[in-house]
Amino acid sequence: MSAASYTCPMHPEVVQDRPGTCPICHMVLVPVVNRHRDVEQMAEPEQQIAGKPAMPPGTIYTCPMHPEIRSAQPGNCPKCGMTLEPIMPDVGDDDHPELQDFSRRFWWTLPITVAVTLLAMMGHRLDWVSMATQSWIELVLSLPVVLWAGMPFFVRGLQSVVHRSPNMWTLIGLGTAAAFLYSLTATMAPQIFPASFMSMGRIGVYFEAADVIISLTLLGQILELRARSQTSAAIKALLGLAPKMARRVREGGTDEDVPIQAVRVGDLLRIRPGEKIPVDGVVTEGSSSVDESMLTGEPIPVAKCIGDKLIGATLNISGALLMRTEQVGNQTVLAQIVQMVAMAQRSKAPMQRMADVIAGYFVIGVIVVAILSFFAWGWFGPEPSWVFGLLNAVSVLIIACPCALGLATPMSIMVATGRAATQGVLFRDAAAIEHLRRIDTLIVDKTGTLTEGKPTFERVIVAPGFNEADMLRMAASLDQHSEHPLADAIVRAAHERGLPLDKATDFESSSGIGVRGRVAGHDLILGNRALMAQFQIEDDTFATEAEAARLTGASVIQLAVDGRLAGLLVVSDPIKSSTPAALQALRQAGIQVVMATGDGVDTARAVGRRLGIDAVHGEVKPADKLALVEQFQQRGRVVAMAGDGINDAPALAKADVGIAMGTGTDVAMHSAQVTLVKGDLRGIAIARHISVATVANMKQNLLFALLYNALGVPVAAGVLYPFTGLLLSPMIAALAMSMSSVSVVGNALRLRQQHSREFE
Repeated sequence: MSAASYTCPMHPEVVQDRPGTCPICHMVLVPVVNRHRDVEQMAEPEQQIAGKPAMPPGTIYTCPMHPEIRSAQPGNCPKCGMTLEPIMPDVGDDDHPELQDFSRRFWWTLPITVAVTLLAMMGHRLDWVSMATQSWIELVLSLPVVLWAGMPFFVRGLQSVVHRSPNMWTLIGLGTAAAFLYSLTATMAPQIFPASFMSMGRIGVYFEAADVIISLTLLGQILELRARSQTSAAIKALLGLAPKMARRVREGGTDEDVPIQAVRVGDLLRIRPGEKIPVDGVVTEGSSSVDESMLTGEPIPVAKCIGDKLIGATLNISGALLMRTEQVGNQTVLAQIVQMVAMAQRSKAPMQRMADVIAGYFVIGVIVVAILSFFAWGWFGPEPSWVFGLLNAVSVLIIACPCALGLATPMSIMVATGRAATQGVLFRDAAAIEHLRRIDTLIVDKTGTLTEGKPTFERVIVAPGFNEADMLRMAASLDQHSEHPLADAIVRAAHERGLPLDKATDFESSSGIGVRGRVAGHDLILGNRALMAQFQIEDDTFATEAEAARLTGASVIQLAVDGRLAGLLVVSDPIKSSTPAALQALRQAGIQVVMATGDGVDTARAVGRRLGIDAVHGEVKPADKLALVEQFQQRGRVVAMAGDGINDAPALAKADVGIAMGTGTDVAMHSAQVTLVKGDLRGIAIARHISVATVANMKQNLLFALLYNALGVPVAAGVLYPFTGLLLSPMIAALAMSMSSVSVVGNALRLRQQHSREFE
């Protein structure tokens, strides 16, 4: 790709001139679409294959069992031989090329397999054909089954040898080839076999075994592929939420319908009742109720008016809205959610490491068992002993399916992460799902986590020599540069009162406790008591008023001008209506809740009393939150941290599980392992339940796969024959092998129905 630039789907600000991985999230970089092409051309596929659109340029393919395998081209995994799948499924195309290919091979050769099987079972009753001729007929009929229908299995088996990564295709290829080559030799050169190999007038052949193994393996792959395709249903559903068109308002006031790809930041868009919000933005005119349940899991519509944020793909219910676009393309909330879900689905759970280690030695062990079974039966078994040895060795090779072992955890992760996304819970990776169930301590921030995060300015308490308007104007001028919700409330109050704001210089943020800088020739310090203490500013003047405000749960912000306390700004932030129920659910789960906030101690305690939180820490800095996490971890506690601000990022990263509110900052979300799209603590209880159910499902799958092989391999080797006379036909072994993988995938899909019943 000449003169190409590469960017990260998750972080479009990352751009470089060569392929690689993102330095922030480690996703594979994809080519940047040529910005000089027409928008309509961008929406069209660049290639057509058999009349159907090809995957978009820059598509990255990966293995469902080995997510570390990444390829720019479709193909097979060098480790397990499975067909590579696009990391991001195509919402417009439900067809699966491998499924179509296997279905065609299966149905075209199934009649031949049935004919060969019937001929092998009943051919000796046919008087018009000799047994030797029958062997030749079976050979000719079996050629298309083995050499065409079974060719993908032999290719993958050969690749496993070349890559020195033995897998299920190694076993299937060896077993099928052994049965077919033995039968081929017996048909073409029967004279080289001893008389003991004679059966009903000919050397025994097993073309029907090779044919049935291939047909049953194809059937198993078809069922497995169909089941696996359902694991990406959640991502496809999310992708399908995005509208295809938007109604853009021209400069003259007229409307035009344009493709969603043509929308740019700053465009004015009109949304009529019943239409979807095209992209992320802010309301500039009108009011309405918006259904955000498809992204947040919250069924109650949200009222929107001028200044409120809108999320793309949500549904406008009642009124007409005019919005200004703020985020488009990969920067929208929906796009980021889809990327996070895709990343989580393709990540590897820590539990999978055990399965990988076992599978690494498993295939070699199975080959050894098959060889031992062959010679044990050949030397010590009944006549024809070597025939028995060959059949049992083939049965061992076929029934031992490491695919079930390899699929045990990836399928559970794919289903669980997709289902969680529809409930407004985003897991960054599989490790987060596995770890979340073990938490016993939850540290939460106050503003934006326990409270609405939309504080309202109440009043100003001024010292002699200052007036309310000047004090609010200076505080708002300084707070223009702050990201904190309390600062936003102060700035908004100044604008509502029509106060002109001055430019702030020498701005510095002491994250979590306040800010300082220079405004209109004055040195300002704005924050809590801890910040005032740093600069030795006395704050006893308004102790009574401040205490009264804090006892109501309001936040009290102190402003110092030129080293002298100028007064207090009182800001209140109502507690979320869902917070009490969420805390009650967490306590019932045995989780200790700890509140840590940069607000004053009295304010924190007042909120703690209202919510029944005994462990309360106020006036904490980011370093204090980090130290608090470390303290609990040193006591042997498994700690989760929930927050939404930049000041929470260090603690989120340090915690065993970091939980970010989706209504918070990008820094917080990038530092966390779990993001709650709605910013509702009830999502933590939902996420923990999903974690518990998913890990239980993974253990079930691993246990099933291990027990299946522990029981199936010895039976196929013939250990029960001396006691029961039971031998396992290679054909039965092939059926059991196929059903094991299907069972694992089917068990993983139960998670989807389980979460649907419990959370919808």
